[in-house]
Amino acid sequence: MEGVLINTNPTVSVRLTSTLSSFEAERRFNRGLTLAELKCKLELVVGTPASSMELQLFSTTNKFLMNMDNDEALLGSYPVDDDCRIHVIDKTGAKIGEFEDLSRVEKYELPDDVYDKRTDSVRSFLKKKKAGRFKEEDMEKEADKEAEEKAATENVTVGSRCEVTIPGQPRKLGTVMFVGKAEFKPGYWVGIKYDEPLGKNDGSVNGKRYFECQDKYGAFVKPQNVTVGDFPEEDYGLNDEI
Repeated sequence: MEGVLINTNPTVSVRLTSTLSSFEAERRFNRGLTLAELKCKLELVVGTPASSMELQLFSTTNKFLMNMDNDEALLGSYPVDDDCRIHVIDKTGAKIGEFEDLSRVEKYELPDDVYDKRTDSVRSFLKKKKAGRFKEEDMEKEADKEAEEKAATENVTVGSRCEVTIPGQPRKLGTVMFVGKAEFKPGYWVGIKYDEPLGKNDGSVNGKRYFECQDKYGAFVKPQNVTVGDFPEEDYGLNDEI
């Protein structure tokens, strides 16, 4: 008497295809599931509502075996072996690729001003590192700033009398001693010899000399803070006799 081969493995691994997708998936299911229960699980895989599914069973070599049309029957009651294929037919009228087209999915977009305030975002990281477009923007800003400073030096010449007005500081008078770029910081600078000891240096910075003057009479300021004109040296009465 020939023996009968009985598959006692409680689970089976099957390949899944669908009329809605060109991709094939693989899942393992319990043979004790009813087809109704199986369809509920397949809904999460293929996107078709369980109530709108028709199932077909194919062999490991993709040969059609039968329709799986009894929702109350157990999966194990069908000749389903490992690597068989279950094909899901969508009866809603949807077309292949419909659920693969992400352009049709409504996306939530965080308002730009809200995203800008976040400190844990990619944008925040790039800003801190001045990388990507922020590096380019920073370079453009620096270039615009330098061009503005250069334009402001056009009427500032060495030897001119000038007035220096810096926000939060008193008005100062002096003589222009240097105009141009310096090594201590980027951009254009104007070196001033003040009439009073209101400066920070003697015309040199970091060991490099740009002009000569007494200590604390020299300073370097941005050209936008300098106005050249007829500014005679004020008489502070230092030579008056008492």
